[in-house]
Amino acid sequence: SYQFICDTFLFVDLLNLTPKSGMTGGKGLFAKKSIRKGETIFIERPLVCAQFLWNAQYKYKACDFCLRALETAEENAQRLSGIPGLSLPHPELCPVRPELHQTCPQCQVMYCSSECRQRAADQYHQSLCLGPSQDDPDHPINKLKDAWRSMHYPPETSSIMLMARMVAMVKQAKDKAHWQKLFSYFCSRTANEEEEIAHKLLGEQFRGGLSLLHSLFTAALYDEHLSRWFVPEGFRSLFALVGTNGQGIGTSSLSQWVHACDALDLSAQQRAHLDSFIDQLYKDIEKETGDFLNCEGSGLFLLQSSCNHSCIPNAEASFPDNNFLLHLNALSDISPGEEICISYLDCCQRDRSRHSRQKTLRENYLFTCSCPKCTSQMDELDVTSEEEEEEEAEAEGETEGDEMEDEMTDV
Repeated sequence: SYQFICDTFLFVDLLNLTPKSGMTGGKGLFAKKSIRKGETIFIERPLVCAQFLWNAQYKYKACDFCLRALETAEENAQRLSGIPGLSLPHPELCPVRPELHQTCPQCQVMYCSSECRQRAADQYHQSLCLGPSQDDPDHPINKLKDAWRSMHYPPETSSIMLMARMVAMVKQAKDKAHWQKLFSYFCSRTANEEEEIAHKLLGEQFRGGLSLLHSLFTAALYDEHLSRWFVPEGFRSLFALVGTNGQGIGTSSLSQWVHACDALDLSAQQRAHLDSFIDQLYKDIEKETGDFLNCEGSGLFLLQSSCNHSCIPNAEASFPDNNFLLHLNALSDISPGEEICISYLDCCQRDRSRHSRQKTLRENYLFTCSCPKCTSQMDELDVTSEEEEEEEAEAEGETEGDEMEDEMTDV
């Protein structure tokens, strides 16, 4: 791993990338040399990350620092499939090492290693450790978590604890101004005044919930060095920062095991038998658990957050190391001087109409997309997300017996 994010803009040049204004008018990242399809553009560690609260509540066990999945692949498969006695072939392919796991001696929060436990303690955990009050519903931090869970049900996109860790990191830092400056690199506007767009989570319908969260957040975490984050407008800006910049993180020991199985050198008969076992396993998991397969959270990544959106992206983030390390890989050949763009939308959202994509981007990211795909579809009829969802639901009803998609194993 490279030196921490404080040196990010010093090593950008070493990565042959240029940060400058992008097509949305804000930050952008551009290639300084040719990048081939499939090439890893960079690997980045987040400034801060946190597991989603409902994800943790439903016993998706992840390292509190790096989000590495802590269940073995077999334990993971047993829980997700609802088959307690299930045994996986080739258990040696599981990357999880339970013998290395450690817990905080005060609150029993789990880590994948002594290194992660120490880094968490050094960066934020001393300020957030609940000690013997870990399960006390009246502890201010637990009240804050409960309030967040009551307002944000799965599928989750962020966590109030990401904001809490930002506060804790500044509290524990020797150079508090340095960390505040790092967080200031992220866009935190609550609205786009030029286009009269406001973030959907900051609208009138959420005002009561935001007021409660602000009150609980202040009671649990107030720090005089960060007083501007605790006034109502500062809290809204912090909320918008996490909402617009948070990158989803997914980890899975089962997925790692499946990918390792794919790489095995087997006879045709052995391959067919193993593939059949894995196919049946995912059918059992879909029946028992649905689509929620991974340990999930979100993090703030300085380099990744500099990448603008395109509905036809030329790069994509993934987490192949089963932890919080983000790999940005090229989806197509990228020429020198070309902007590196990712998609802020998932695969299903990108397949929707221009109007539907624009609506999602305006509500969540406060801009109107002008990528080549959106520009080429300007004359399309406006179709709302709700209408398209109804059409998809009807289509799914007609194809109920279709096979599960291969992407279920992707992280």
